[in-house]
Amino acid sequence: MTLPLDVSPDRPATIHDVAALSGVAASTVSRALSTPGRVNFRTRARIEAAAAQLHYVPNAQAKALSLGQTRAVAVLVADITNPFYFDIIRGTQLQLKAAGYRQLLVDTEESTEVEVNTAEQLRQTADGLILTASRLSNEALMEMAAKMPIVTINRDVPGVPSVMLDTPTATNQALDHLISLGHTHIAYLAGPETSSSSRRRWEALSAAAEERQVKVVRLGPFAPRTHSGAAAADALVHSGATAGIAFNDLIAIGMLQRLRERKVRVPEDMSIVGCDDIFGADFCSPPLTTVTAPVERAGRDAVTMLLSQLNPGYGTTPRTHAVLPTHLTIRGSTGPAPVH
Repeated sequence: MTLPLDVSPDRPATIHDVAALSGVAASTVSRALSTPGRVNFRTRARIEAAAAQLHYVPNAQAKALSLGQTRAVAVLVADITNPFYFDIIRGTQLQLKAAGYRQLLVDTEESTEVEVNTAEQLRQTADGLILTASRLSNEALMEMAAKMPIVTINRDVPGVPSVMLDTPTATNQALDHLISLGHTHIAYLAGPETSSSSRRRWEALSAAAEERQVKVVRLGPFAPRTHSGAAAADALVHSGATAGIAFNDLIAIGMLQRLRERKVRVPEDMSIVGCDDIFGADFCSPPLTTVTAPVERAGRDAVTMLLSQLNPGYGTTPRTHAVLPTHLTIRGSTGPAPVH
């Protein structure tokens, strides 16, 4: 093989030099060096020989050497005790490990102040951030993205790479499910005021309820924890609604417990819908009807998106936005509207 004419000690070899020397496309070189199993043996051997001859250093490694990269990515979650985050953490961990990165896990305690301060500190110890259900403002996230590579999960901010779970669509499925059972007065048990996911679901529910000519009221906000379920259940009973759609499964599970204490039967007297389909949602009494989302995949996609920023040669088609589908899983906590 003959060296490209413009390769010299003063100009390090690029992925295009390796491609030219080995007679393949640059994308094939990228796959051969990042995921060798996707390229046949002979082509891979030719690419590896060309890379060795040119003393080629892949982008991520070159940047790490010249810019002091840590090969670590921080994953920020709002509440590490919330089972919703378990699958996200597993997805990010597995994808980062496969790419040779370490995961730094941070619990921001549902606090915007903790989230901002932690992100600022991590600029020195992590190459990038994945923020799950961030409580920061759009402006704060855009400012953060200008300082270092970030990807958000469940936050849609202009100019900031994101992975979205399409829970509003499945929440509307829940509304249609309840309407089909005869419910015409339904309540939404909202999450934190700072939660953009809660706002998006309420906006979708409000619009859908107006189209379907049923009454939907917003109650709350409630902290996204099981102990908030008691207050949410009391508010639901007081509202006169016959069904409630909770911001998340933890609130819904707490509601089931409180309704049982109040001798309100589920689903005979009241129907309950959750969101997230966390571990244990099908173990409740009754099992919880809930919105199911590909949560682990969201974690994996967020890592792939972030690594494409850190290393432009990573993966095939770099993305800055992904929307993952969700669906309603119907179980025993919903039933026909009571006849008064």
